[in-house]
Amino acid sequence: MSNDKKQQNRGSRPHGGPMGMAMSVQKAKNFKGTLKRLINYLRPDLPKIIIVVIFSIASMVFTIISPRVLGDITTEIYKGFFSPQGVDFAPINDLLTYLSVLYVLSALFAYIQNFVMVGVTQNTVFRMRKDIKEKLRKLPLKYYDSKTHGELLSRVTNDVDTVGSTMQQGLNNLVTAIVMIIGVLYMMLTISVTMTLVALITLPLSFFLIKPIVKRSQKYFKAQQKTLGDLNGHIEEMYSGHQIIKAFGKEEGSIETFTGINKELKHAAWRAAFMSGIIMPIINLVNNIIYVLISVVGAILFINGAIEIGNIQSFIQYIRLFSQPISNVASVSNLIQSTVAAAERVFELLDEEEESRQEDSNIFNDVVGHVTIDHIAFSYKEGQNLITDFSVDVKEGETIAIVGPTGAGKTTLVNLLLRFYDAQSGDIRIDGKSIYDASRSDVRQAFGMVLQDTWLFKGTIMDNIRYGKLEASDEDVYNAASIANVDHFIRTLKDGYQTIINEEANNISQGQKQLITIARALLANPRILILDEATSSVDTRTESYIQNAMLKLMKGRTNFVIAHRLSTIKNANHILVMNDGDIIETGSHSELLAKEGFYFNLYNAQFNKTLE
Repeated sequence: MSNDKKQQNRGSRPHGGPMGMAMSVQKAKNFKGTLKRLINYLRPDLPKIIIVVIFSIASMVFTIISPRVLGDITTEIYKGFFSPQGVDFAPINDLLTYLSVLYVLSALFAYIQNFVMVGVTQNTVFRMRKDIKEKLRKLPLKYYDSKTHGELLSRVTNDVDTVGSTMQQGLNNLVTAIVMIIGVLYMMLTISVTMTLVALITLPLSFFLIKPIVKRSQKYFKAQQKTLGDLNGHIEEMYSGHQIIKAFGKEEGSIETFTGINKELKHAAWRAAFMSGIIMPIINLVNNIIYVLISVVGAILFINGAIEIGNIQSFIQYIRLFSQPISNVASVSNLIQSTVAAAERVFELLDEEEESRQEDSNIFNDVVGHVTIDHIAFSYKEGQNLITDFSVDVKEGETIAIVGPTGAGKTTLVNLLLRFYDAQSGDIRIDGKSIYDASRSDVRQAFGMVLQDTWLFKGTIMDNIRYGKLEASDEDVYNAASIANVDHFIRTLKDGYQTIINEEANNISQGQKQLITIARALLANPRILILDEATSSVDTRTESYIQNAMLKLMKGRTNFVIAHRLSTIKNANHILVMNDGDIIETGSHSELLAKEGFYFNLYNAQFNKTLE
């Protein structure tokens, strides 16, 4: 692929804003669309759903027959009062036995239905979590830059939990409602077509009254889930930075922000609960109207000899059963709305634009370390260029220091080297091979990183060091730790290399964490290193250890050093002075000082500040 063509292709890709925000605005998913996607997640469990339907039908059939049997019992007792022989309890006892069997079978099939449905629901949530995990792996760095940890965690945990906890009840009610409505309608027609028509004419009234309420409440449930994510994000940020907040006396401001979000959540939750709470009173009102009408019409038909007295009782019970599915759906409508709102947020995450995928080409298996940056241009936001025309040629084994004020583009350059972001134009080559001809994983395997913000995961020190090379032996880990000047410290710990680093990694010092990350990079043994000097927060002795370890790590490799303390880069082969995304000066430390330019002023300002 020609360089011009690469530039053209990369220039057409959408890029994020300064925090990685996508330029295109995602359209909100509608209720029906989200519900349809949820149903698609159920397809793999279709056989189980069929079993649920079958057992639900069986359970409902036994439930539906029961009122007719009760009506027959009432009729027998009524006839017995007007018979000279009195009430004959033999048929009544038979009917009671039959009724008991119906109730037991209905309960048994309902239990099996619920048992299978639990499995279906959990399988669905499992697939959703799996898709989220895969999606998070494919999302570009700009997505994580644009979201707070709390907001992302809220989508992955709270929203998925909401879907899982409410889906089962919603699905059970849906299946039960369909079977119940069909079965009860049939039984009502067998008793009296006239009374059935009266009921059917009145029942749609509840639907017309409920529909606008449900539609309006959807936006409140969506606002409730969004505000919950904002609240989680704020709490997570305040918890992780509680020392800084206390140090600067910002507790009151943090509490005010929390109170504001909490009030917003309260109002959204209240509106959602209020709107869904109106539904049941409306349904009860309609049901009471139906009971009155059916009682009057049934009495007239009985007086005219059209039906038995027990049939009126059965029909009233069927009316209750017929309205029960509607009542059930209404009672969990707030849960259904929460499910859809939560699922919508999950699907928004799943619909985010992924990193472009390329097959592993293995073109960087044997890296020498010659890096060429050829006229690259980059911007986070269209029309606001950060890097306009950047070029540098780094030979194998050279150390390149990158200096400049905050916002000069130092970290952006690292992001471009590792393809966390792609340049709009220009090319970056390793040993003459374009990084855009390889997959991102191929490119990143050629680099090693030691950053200012150390990252260690919960696990043993041994596992954290071995993270750089999973197949490494214990002896390899010991050697890497020894070269990084951290072996002695580790062995003084009670559990040595098996010491568990906690989730916050705060049970060891900052300097010790930095030495462990250097050992991890040494074990990976990359040909190209990216070093973000991180000695500003450690004591002088630890700083000496870190500097010595870094020198050992850098030996024989191509190194890109983001310099914070200019006194530490005096021996770099080349120093690139960046400002506003461009290289404004290049040369060795002594050459740049002799020019008395930007670097000279930067160095003296830092030196004088240090003296002060």
